Amino acid sequence: MTGIDLARGFYVDVVAPLLRRYAGDLSYSAALIGPGSEVLGFDDDVSTDHHWGPRVLIFTSDADATARSADLHAMLAERLPTEYGGYPTNFTDPDPDDNGTQLLHPVESGPVNHRVEIVGLHDWLAGYIGSERTGAILPVDAVGWLTIPQQKLRTLIAGEVFHDGLHAAEAGFGGKEHGALAAVRSALAWYPDDAWRYLIAAVWQRIAQEEPLVGRAGQNGDEIGARLIAMRLVRDAMRLCFLAERQYAPYAKWFGRAFADLDAARTFGPLLGAVAAATGWRDRDGALASVYSELAVLHNSLSITRPMPTEPHGFFSRPFTVLAIEGFAQETLDTIDASWLTPRMRRSPIGGIDLLSDNTDLLEDPAYRDDLRRLIGGTDVALE
Repeated sequence: MTGIDLARGFYVDVVAPLLRRYAGDLSYSAALIGPGSEVLGFDDDVSTDHHWGPRVLIFTSDADATARSADLHAMLAERLPTEYGGYPTNFTDPDPDDNGTQLLHPVESGPVNHRVEIVGLHDWLAGYIGSERTGAILPVDAVGWLTIPQQKLRTLIAGEVFHDGLHAAEAGFGGKEHGALAAVRSALAWYPDDAWRYLIAAVWQRIAQEEPLVGRAGQNGDEIGARLIAMRLVRDAMRLCFLAERQYAPYAKWFGRAFADLDAARTFGPLLGAVAAATGWRDRDGALASVYSELAVLHNSLSITRPMPTEPHGFFSRPFTVLAIEGFAQETLDTIDASWLTPRMRRSPIGGIDLLSDNTDLLEDPAYRDDLRRLIGGTDVALE
């Protein structure tokens, strides 16, 4: 049984009836989104050893969460069964020495230390992805989008919504005709077009800056350095594939697993594998040349610039193969006509948070969001 299947059944069979009986007037939405391999659909038997089990998020207005969550939590602790689907509903307390990890812990009787979390949607999102200086949770412009890690965005639109009775207006996310989670997930489904193009340009810029370095390091006898640079280029090639298919990339543990699900993986999987398996810089250079050529074909299929060359060539007089140097980044930047794209951003397209750093603390801590806005160099002008 997958974690999503377990959560859905747990909500439908157990949690929803209890909420109807003891909190029938409560406006709420129920889902499994946010952290967890099961949210991404990548959980397996190993995943069950921590944080996994019968659990669900109950989203209410922030006011209702403040006023009622403690009583609702206590009611569920007393009335939930001790087991569901063959798994305990009781968890250990969060381990402060292990990032708050909770483990399944069987008990014979209640109350259970459950993981039915009753939270205000607005406050929960602020704690998960941070907020703008204005207090807005959802990005207000293209630069705002660039401050939110893709791994967080993916987990907000993945998973499953089991019930969406909380009106968007009650949670501060739109009109009453929409469910709050539907409104949020729709708003975060994918980047605005200009932000998407800017990220594509930024990745091409990275490739152009490093593609000749693989051969030079290898030629100089630095095999470890050549391999390292090559794998950086492999990661950037994979990033372009995610962007081309309009899919947010997950964090490192599931990056390759999610890449394998892309349509592009059929073409790029063997090519990138050949780069990783190459034992000398000349073989590696040839393998990368095939990657560059297919990336150019993929780029042209997006029809966002003029048709770009697809045949790699030598790097001036040196025997290293390149292609991104042909101006893929600049051609893509030239298609963006927006006031938020400052001269500095055009001159040095550093991209979003995921291209700036792979530091786990930076990607996980939403408090950096405002600092990132200033670093990236945008304004508070909303997209038209």
